[in-house]
Amino acid sequence: MEILSLYPTLKETIWGGRTLIDEFGFETEGDNAAEAWLLSCHKDGPSFVLNGEYKGKTLAQVIDIEGKDCLGSNNAEIRDFPVLIKIIDARDKLSVQVHPDDDYAWKYENENGKTEAWYVLKCDEGASLIYGVNHSMEREEFATAIENGTLLDDVNIVKVKPGDVVFIPSGMLHAIGEGILLAEVQQSSNSTYRVFDYNRRDKNGNLRELHVKKAVDVVDLNVTEVDFSAEGDAEVIGETKKTYLTGCNYFKMTLVEADGTYEDNACEKSFVSLLVLSGEGKITAGDQEIALHKGSSIFVPAGYGKFTVSGKLEILETRT
Repeated sequence: MEILSLYPTLKETIWGGRTLIDEFGFETEGDNAAEAWLLSCHKDGPSFVLNGEYKGKTLAQVIDIEGKDCLGSNNAEIRDFPVLIKIIDARDKLSVQVHPDDDYAWKYENENGKTEAWYVLKCDEGASLIYGVNHSMEREEFATAIENGTLLDDVNIVKVKPGDVVFIPSGMLHAIGEGILLAEVQQSSNSTYRVFDYNRRDKNGNLRELHVKKAVDVVDLNVTEVDFSAEGDAEVIGETKKTYLTGCNYFKMTLVEADGTYEDNACEKSFVSLLVLSGEGKITAGDQEIALHKGSSIFVPAGYGKFTVSGKLEILETRT
C-alpha cells in the first residue's frame, strides 16, 4: 500500500472562523470553516485521498480494501478506526461540554468514547479555555448549576498561549475559548454532551440542544491539576527537533520541526499521520514523492518502512 495524501471534510458552525479558508487554502461553500477533519474515517466527516490508485476514495474505503493490517498491530483488536485529527478555528467560544468513555459510548452511542488532546497553534492575546471544575462537586450540584445557568461560576478558566498542550480525558469538562486555533487529536468519535452554550441560537433561531442527563452520568467533578507543557524534552537529531507532546493508550503526539532532511520509519505496530502545521517541503519513499504544504495530511501505512521528509516544516506526528 502506498503513502496517501488526504483532503478534509470541512465543518461550518456558529462559532467558526475563516483561517482554514484564508490561510490554509481549504475550499468550502459555507461562510466559515470551524473544523477541518484531516485524518478521519468517521461517517460524519471522512477524509479523501488525493493521490495514486485510490484517488477520490475515502480513507475508510481504502482501509476496507487493503485490510486492517495497514493500521498496525496496535490496532488489531479495535472496533473502529482509532483516531480523528482536526484543526479547529474558534472565532467564538465553543459550548461547555464533556465526552463519554468507551464503555458508556458503546452502550449509548454505538461508537468509541472520546479522549482528546489539543496543541495550540495560535491565539489572541488573553485567550482562554475551560478545563475542569474549580472545586469538587456532587453530581446533583452540577445538574442544578446547569439548570440555573450558573455553571460558569464552577469551571476552571485558564489562559493559553501558542505551544500549549492540553490533554482532555473522557469525563473532563472543557471548552475552547474564542480566538484560538488548535490542532486536535482524539479518538474517532463524535459523541459530545453539551451543558452550556451561552444561550446562543442556531441559524434557524433555535436554542442548541443540551445533553444534561448523559453529561451528569459521565462527568468527572474532581479538581484537576493544570499543566499545559509538553510531556517530553526536545530531542535534536541532525537538522530536526522532535518534542513528545502528550499521549495515552489511544494515540501519541510528537511535534517535528525540520529544517533540512530527516528519515523516519513506519513499523508494523502503527500507521503514521503527518499533519503539516507550517512550511513547505516533500515526503519521498521508493518511487513516491508528495509535495507538502501548510495543511497537508499524510497517512503512512503500518509496515511501510522508511520514508524521508525534507524542507522547512513544522509537523504534528501522530502514532497509535
